[in-house]
Amino acid sequence: MSRYDLSRDEIGELLADLPRYRADQLWDGLYHQLADPEELTTLPVSLRERLGALPELAPALSPSLRTIADDGDTVKWLYALEGGQQIETVLMHHPRHSTVCVSSQAGCAMDCSFCATGQAGFSRHLTTGEILEQVVLAAREARLSGRRLNHVVFMGMGEPLANLKRVWPSVQAIVGDLGLAARHVTLSTVGVVPGIDRLAAEPLQVNLAVSLHAANDALRDRLVPLNRRYPLAKLMEACGRYLEATHRRISFEWALIDEVNDRAADARELAALALPLGAHVNLIPLNPTPGYPVLGTPPGRVREFRERLGELGVNATVRRTRGREIEAACGQLAGSRPVTLSARAN
Repeated sequence: MSRYDLSRDEIGELLADLPRYRADQLWDGLYHQLADPEELTTLPVSLRERLGALPELAPALSPSLRTIADDGDTVKWLYALEGGQQIETVLMHHPRHSTVCVSSQAGCAMDCSFCATGQAGFSRHLTTGEILEQVVLAAREARLSGRRLNHVVFMGMGEPLANLKRVWPSVQAIVGDLGLAARHVTLSTVGVVPGIDRLAAEPLQVNLAVSLHAANDALRDRLVPLNRRYPLAKLMEACGRYLEATHRRISFEWALIDEVNDRAADARELAALALPLGAHVNLIPLNPTPGYPVLGTPPGRVREFRERLGELGVNATVRRTRGREIEAACGQLAGSRPVTLSARAN
């Protein structure tokens, strides 16, 4: 349970013996000042002390380790949760914006062979507040460094659409209470078709990224086991419904694996899926994980694959790898203690 699991009315109930404006001040402090209750100088000292002692307002995330890379532009936190589970959150600074990659579950049940989170297995869903608290802490870090958090991507640990009951209220709070634009929020999925259909029906038009990785069922069954339940035909139909309902461009994520999904035939199959939807393709050279010995596609052949897609009419870009040395890159989050590096920050 996080302080960010409380509704505005529940905050008011905690302070029912005080004037209503005190609850408003606390809400403003949590969501706009990104502050702990004890730090709110608009409140009397005695009230700050009282709030700091309330278990309902205690933070849910306990930082175990903070590591940095890319000259400080990538920050990864390892957080301990109540119950002993651990999750990871990554903040990435770019020249014009800052993005946080949040986790939606402790572990993941999707069992994708090349992903460290999938290799770790599933522990539990995160609450709405635990998800939102990751965003608040990243926004606070960005503000302290003179930047502003602009983007939130649900690409950390877990399958967001398998926890949509808690993920979607966090999205609503990110937009409605923290003030980010819906077009700057991206939900990633390996293909949970009912979740895609629910997103299509929601009024907030967030971005949808589908972790595709293979464009034929035989290969995708091996790489993404959920494909056996929702094969490509059903997944593409759901993507079509999403596009028709929202008019938001879909992204296909493609982790390039050496001699597995980086051949000319793979490019042709991918183009056949992407072109009818007008989907953008993000190419991600596979990042190393201990449980999957196959290598990522070498840089030269990554460029060739992108060029081949371009010749076929597909809009494709190669995602810059960030934080690989601190195991903060795509597919590397496992909620385990990272190796100690010289870049470690206290």
